[in-house]
Amino acid sequence: MKVYVNEQPLKISQEETAFGIRGKVKQDADVIVLNGFIIRADQKLRENDELIFIKKGEMPAKEDLEALLVARHTPGVHKKVKNAKIGIAGLGGLGSNIALSLARTGVGKLLLVDFDVVEPSNLNRQHYFVKHIGMYKTDALRDILTQINPFVEVETKRVYLDENNMADTFKDVDIVVEAFDNPTCKAELVNTVLTKLPQKPIVAASGMAGYFSSNLIDTKKVRKNLYLVGDGVNEAKEGSGLMAPRVAVAANHQANMVLRLILGEKEV
Repeated sequence: MKVYVNEQPLKISQEETAFGIRGKVKQDADVIVLNGFIIRADQKLRENDELIFIKKGEMPAKEDLEALLVARHTPGVHKKVKNAKIGIAGLGGLGSNIALSLARTGVGKLLLVDFDVVEPSNLNRQHYFVKHIGMYKTDALRDILTQINPFVEVETKRVYLDENNMADTFKDVDIVVEAFDNPTCKAELVNTVLTKLPQKPIVAASGMAGYFSSNLIDTKKVRKNLYLVGDGVNEAKEGSGLMAPRVAVAANHQANMVLRLILGEKEV
C-alpha cells in the first residue's frame, strides 16, 4: 500500500508501523506526526496515511521544509490552501495579523495592498517591529512573511484604494479581505466588491476597539458573499482606541473564515 512521508509517496507492506518507517527513513527523528497529530505510541499504518518525521533543532533540507511547516495541518488542507489567492486591503492591525495567519496556514498566494508606512504608534497592535519603522507596510510585511513561510508567493501593491481602482486591484483573487481602519473606506470596499465583483466573497470587520469582552466578537454571514467580523458596536473613537488583543481576535476570526471558504465551508 501507499503512504506519504514528508508529502512524498512511499510504498510499504500492509504490516508496517509508524515507528518502523521512522527506523528506515529518519532514525533520529524525535517527533512523529501522523495525519496532523503527534503520536507517542507506535501505530499500524493505513492506506494514504501522512507521516512527518522531525528532528528537533535541526534545520531541514529546503525540499523538506514546506512539508514540515504544514505537518500539523489536518490532512488534505494544504493541497487546497496552496492553490488559493487571497487579497488583503489594508495592512494595519487587522491586515498584518490576517496575513501572518494565512501564511502560517500555507495559503499559496497573497496580494497585499496598502499605501502607508509603519510608524511607532502602529506597534501597539500591528505585527511589525521597531526595525520596520519608516518602511512601507507592503515591504515590511513581505519581509516578515518570508521569514515565516518562504513558500508563500507574495504580491504587493503600494496604492491608495478607492472606488476607481478597487475592482481592478482584486479582480484576480479568490477572496477579498477588508482590513481598513477607516469606516468610510470599509464601506466603499464592501460596496464595490458586492456590486462590481458579485461572485467574489468578501470578509470584512467592524467593532473591535477597546478592551470589551473578546466573546462579543463573532463572525456573521450577512449576505451570500459577505461575512462580517466584530462586535458591530465598538468602533475606534476618542476614548476607545484600537489595541492588540481584540484586534488580533477579530483578525483571526477573519483569517479562519477565509480558511473555511477555501475549504468549501460557506457557513460561519
